[in-house]
Amino acid sequence: MKENAVITIISITIIVLNMMMIIVLDIKNAIMMATMAEVTTVTMAEIMVATIAEVTAVVMAEITAATMAEVTAVTMAEVTVVVKDVAAVGAGCFNLINN
Repeated sequence: MKENAVITIISITIIVLNMMMIIVLDIKNAIMMATMAEVTTVTMAEIMVATIAEVTAVVMAEITAATMAEVTAVTMAEVTVVVKDVAAVGAGCFNLINN
Protein backbone atom coordinates (compact mmCIF):
# COMPACT_ATOMS: atom_id res chain seq x y z
CA MET A 1 0.00 0.00 0.00
CA LYS A 2 2.73 2.40 0.97
CA GLU A 3 4.52 1.75 -2.30
CA ASN A 4 1.37 2.58 -4.29
CA ALA A 5 0.92 5.80 -2.32
CA VAL A 6 4.54 6.83 -2.96
CA ILE A 7 4.19 6.07 -6.67
CA THR A 8 0.94 8.08 -6.78
CA ILE A 9 2.55 11.05 -5.01
CA ILE A 10 5.55 10.95 -7.35
CA SER A 11 3.25 10.72 -10.38
CA ILE A 12 1.16 13.68 -9.20
CA THR A 13 4.34 15.66 -8.49
CA ILE A 14 5.64 14.95 -12.00
CA ILE A 15 2.31 15.99 -13.54
CA VAL A 16 2.24 19.23 -11.50
CA LEU A 17 5.86 20.02 -12.46
CA ASN A 18 5.07 19.39 -16.12
CA MET A 19 2.06 21.70 -15.93
CA MET A 20 4.19 24.37 -14.26
CA MET A 21 6.81 23.96 -16.99
CA ILE A 22 4.15 24.40 -19.68
CA ILE A 23 2.84 27.53 -17.95
CA VAL A 24 6.37 28.97 -17.64
CA LEU A 25 7.05 28.26 -21.33
CA ASP A 26 3.77 29.91 -22.34
CA ILE A 27 4.63 33.00 -20.29
CA LYS A 28 8.14 33.08 -21.79
CA ASN A 29 6.71 32.79 -25.31
CA ALA A 30 4.21 35.58 -24.64
CA ILE A 31 6.98 37.84 -23.32
CA MET A 32 9.19 37.04 -26.32
CA MET A 33 6.38 37.79 -28.77
CA ALA A 34 5.61 41.10 -27.09
CA THR A 35 9.31 42.01 -27.00
CA MET A 36 9.80 41.13 -30.66
CA ALA A 37 6.74 43.13 -31.66
CA GLU A 38 7.98 46.16 -29.73
CA VAL A 39 11.53 45.86 -31.08
CA THR A 40 10.19 45.51 -34.62
CA THR A 41 7.93 48.54 -34.20
CA VAL A 42 10.71 50.72 -32.78
CA THR A 43 13.21 49.55 -35.40
CA MET A 44 10.81 50.18 -38.27
CA ALA A 45 9.98 53.62 -36.90
CA GLU A 46 13.67 54.52 -36.64
CA ILE A 47 14.36 53.20 -40.15
CA MET A 48 11.42 55.21 -41.53
CA VAL A 49 12.57 58.41 -39.80
CA ALA A 50 16.14 57.96 -41.05
CA THR A 51 14.97 57.14 -44.58
CA ILE A 52 12.61 60.11 -44.74
CA ALA A 53 15.33 62.41 -43.40
CA GLU A 54 17.80 61.14 -45.98
CA VAL A 55 15.32 61.39 -48.87
CA THR A 56 14.36 64.90 -47.75
CA ALA A 57 18.01 65.94 -47.58
CA VAL A 58 18.72 64.58 -51.07
CA VAL A 59 15.61 66.16 -52.56
CA MET A 60 16.35 69.52 -50.91
CA ALA A 61 19.94 69.38 -52.17
CA GLU A 62 18.75 68.68 -55.72
CA ILE A 63 16.13 71.43 -55.54
CA THR A 64 18.71 73.86 -54.15
CA ALA A 65 21.25 72.93 -56.86
CA ALA A 66 18.65 73.28 -59.62
CA THR A 67 17.40 76.58 -58.22
CA MET A 68 20.92 77.96 -57.87
CA ALA A 69 21.76 76.90 -61.43
CA GLU A 70 18.62 78.55 -62.77
CA VAL A 71 19.16 81.75 -60.75
CA THR A 72 22.79 81.89 -61.91
CA ALA A 73 21.81 81.37 -65.56
CA VAL A 74 19.11 84.08 -65.44
CA THR A 75 21.37 86.50 -63.59
CA MET A 76 24.26 85.93 -66.00
CA ALA A 77 21.94 86.44 -68.99
CA GLU A 78 20.68 89.71 -67.53
CA VAL A 79 24.21 90.86 -66.69
CA THR A 80 25.29 90.01 -70.25
CA VAL A 81 22.44 92.11 -71.68
CA VAL A 82 23.34 95.04 -69.41
CA VAL A 83 27.03 94.76 -70.30
CA LYS A 84 26.17 94.71 -74.02
CA ASP A 85 23.96 97.78 -73.56
CA VAL A 86 26.71 99.60 -71.68
CA ALA A 87 29.22 98.63 -74.35
CA ALA A 88 26.88 99.88 -77.09
CA VAL A 89 26.37 103.19 -75.26
CA GLY A 90 30.13 103.49 -74.75
CA ALA A 91 30.77 102.79 -78.42
CA GLY A 92 28.15 105.38 -79.41
CA CYS A 93 29.74 107.99 -77.14
CA PHE A 94 33.17 107.14 -78.55
CA ASN A 95 31.86 107.60 -82.10
CA LEU A 96 30.26 110.94 -81.17
CA ILE A 97 33.47 112.20 -79.59
CA ASN A 98 35.68 111.10 -82.47
CA ASN A 99 33.40 112.49 -85.20
